[in-house]
Amino acid sequence: MKKPSFLERLTGSAPDTDYDKILDENHRFGDEADEHEEADTWENDAASGTRAPQEGELPIDMYQTSDAIVIRALVAGVAPTDLDIAITRDMVTIRGVREEFQETHDDNYQNRELFWGSFSRSVLLPEEIVIDEAEAQEKHGLLEIRLPKLDKQRSTQLRVKSNVVQK
Repeated sequence: MKKPSFLERLTGSAPDTDYDKILDENHRFGDEADEHEEADTWENDAASGTRAPQEGELPIDMYQTSDAIVIRALVAGVAPTDLDIAITRDMVTIRGVREEFQETHDDNYQNRELFWGSFSRSVLLPEEIVIDEAEAQEKHGLLEIRLPKLDKQRSTQLRVKSNVVQK
């Protein structure tokens, strides 16, 4: 078998071969059946028009101050009550849905670039935070989440209590 050149493989002008599958590190024998089943499922979904809606990934900005981690995201068109923010000590997940209201038929659009539908974003935090003191606010479509950092240097003195009744 003659190895197709890079250009032939890139442009697809080489005859269809299994050469790339052989070189693929993740390829295991017997995977071909799984690929065909997946392709059949996709074709059936496409033919019936029942494609699962894709979830978008929410773009964010995240920065740190000396005492907090701040996350910002544009959530224009989403009501604050429709946002779900889950926080653990080391991770934040933001979920929401931007509902589309259509004023015209699809054929009348010149450009369609806005994202409509469900979105989410999970972010691993660079430091542990105090969950109970976290705050989120939305203003003019900008969501800002302020997460106070856990102060690991803080210490306190405990007093020992006794259950002995004094007479």
